[in-house]
Amino acid sequence: MAGRRRVSGTCAAVLCLLLAGLAGLAGLLGCSGRSAAESDRADVQRVLDRRAAAVLAHDAAAYARTGNSAGLGEVSAIPLAAWSYRVRTVERTGDRATADVELRYRVDGYDRGEVATGRTLRLSRDGAGGRWSVDSDRPAGKSGQQPWDQGAVDVVRGKHSLVLGVGQPTGTLRRFAGLADRAVPAVSDAWDGAWARRVVVVVPRSLEGMAGLLGSPASSYRGIAAVTTGETGGRERAPADRIIVNPDAYGLLGDLGKQVVLTHETTHVATRADTTSATPLWLSEGYADWVGYRTSDRTAAQAAPELAEAVAGGEPPARLPADEDFGFTADAGELARAYEGGWLACRMVAEQWGEDRLDALYRSVGAHAERAGAVEDALHDVLGTTLGDFTARWREYLRTRLG
Repeated sequence: MAGRRRVSGTCAAVLCLLLAGLAGLAGLLGCSGRSAAESDRADVQRVLDRRAAAVLAHDAAAYARTGNSAGLGEVSAIPLAAWSYRVRTVERTGDRATADVELRYRVDGYDRGEVATGRTLRLSRDGAGGRWSVDSDRPAGKSGQQPWDQGAVDVVRGKHSLVLGVGQPTGTLRRFAGLADRAVPAVSDAWDGAWARRVVVVVPRSLEGMAGLLGSPASSYRGIAAVTTGETGGRERAPADRIIVNPDAYGLLGDLGKQVVLTHETTHVATRADTTSATPLWLSEGYADWVGYRTSDRTAAQAAPELAEAVAGGEPPARLPADEDFGFTADAGELARAYEGGWLACRMVAEQWGEDRLDALYRSVGAHAERAGAVEDALHDVLGTTLGDFTARWREYLRTRLG
């Protein structure tokens, strides 16, 4: 029976070719080495390769020949070192297709590696022998927007920063560049690890624009002045960070608050390569706040009003803040106490053991293979103490500084 099946398969293939009459039709009947899906994917990839080359060359005519010309103007001001597409799948219906694509790009002089983001492209072609052309290019379902998805991107260069703005006056973007240019040396003065010493700041039009860039509901970030995006898990997985500003909340801050926020977020960029899944949020957020307030004259009670109120009311925290205490959707007072508690823990280490030990503690925790035991081992190795003793010291520190 096996032999008969092989013979039947061979005869069917020969008959298929005879009926088709032309070798070029064999692929349509399933008799060629390359499937129709593979052929479509290859054809779309060639179009997108030409489109990517046109983006890098700022060639509007070549870009228009690949389809819809929208988008090139929006991205043209960004200094790009790389821009490429990788077609993952193509779903075709007649002369129309939808492609699932990975876009990779790198900002020249700022990104260590390429940013990767999912895109959904719709394409069409005129007639059976026509080339595919791009009709639309949008973020994939679970991917956030890129700045150019929200409009033309304006660019301001600072000494240590690149500010990308959408719908913002040039003067506003220059002020952000000034804040970032002061933040970078302040972070370098505190953090003794190696980092690029430059940042990319993205300033959208509104809170809704920030949420679109992050691919999350606006309600998740209401009241949050800025966040930093990037990949944790070691230096090789930290290719490109972005500080994304919520202009609605940021605009409500005073001069000191604005500088502290930019310095805080810049600290996340500097420490990214040493921040891993083993690093608790009380340490990463607390360290960033410690750097932000490091040169200010604010007292502990002034910078930690929510925690000061709790201590004064006889309700000091019993433990260091847990990761869930930092959720943006948490109670505002609880969120503030978590940040303040992490900051004061790092401030205590800097005062009682020294700033060098604080940096070493941060790196030691991040170097741990997993979360379990990371803090305990680092406290023992770097500070010569236990988690229980450290927590007791921290609670006493809160009472003496906030009581």
